[in-house]
Amino acid sequence: MKLRIDVISVMPRFFQSPLETGLLSIAEKKGLLEIHVHNLHDYGLGRYRQVDDTPFGGGAGMVLRPEPVFACIEKLLAERSCDAVIFMTPDGARLDQPMANRLSRLGNLIVLCGHYKAVDERIRKKLVTMDISVGDMVLSGGEIPALLLMDAVARLIPGVLGDSESALTDSFQTGLLDSEYYTRPAEFRGMKVPDVLLSGHHRKIEEWRRENAIRRTRERRPDLLDKDILEEHN
Repeated sequence: MKLRIDVISVMPRFFQSPLETGLLSIAEKKGLLEIHVHNLHDYGLGRYRQVDDTPFGGGAGMVLRPEPVFACIEKLLAERSCDAVIFMTPDGARLDQPMANRLSRLGNLIVLCGHYKAVDERIRKKLVTMDISVGDMVLSGGEIPALLLMDAVARLIPGVLGDSESALTDSFQTGLLDSEYYTRPAEFRGMKVPDVLLSGHHRKIEEWRRENAIRRTRERRPDLLDKDILEEHN
């Protein structure tokens, strides 16, 4: 099944290069992903296609007006069914691998990129079904988070990656960081590849990678380790 993503942005040209190169381009060329970027200014108000205004109650910054966003999203919803209307925002649910897995199995997503200080809250209450954050920081807009979301989701669609098993062994898929990896030469500047990886013994290699992943996770992201994994390792 093809996944369609409609992206709404005040900076549509921002997506031009990323969508023409790399994994997202590959996914589209394979017919597994379809991405449409919509310029919110096309739905703007008046002669200058205004999409923002000052906030009621005062304060710094500008706020996206509801009229252009409602017009754009309602037009998209009238054309086809949608599984989720996503708003990229710092106060959303944290994007992680399980969420990316779930989104990759859907058929049609709308992604609204915030900009300026905020969006009118009526947009979120009436139209948005998922608020997603990519981290505890504030960016200039939702375009970079939207690209991050699309890349994380696209690589999970069956057939996008040349090696279908690659995405299944990535960090976080098992609740752990991935293990270390090595390639040729077997020795470089006095640094040797672990003997077990050269042994050809698949069971021992898998055991080593599992132990290595747990150790790396314990050192770098101990918050990911649950009690069952710790007890199994101990």
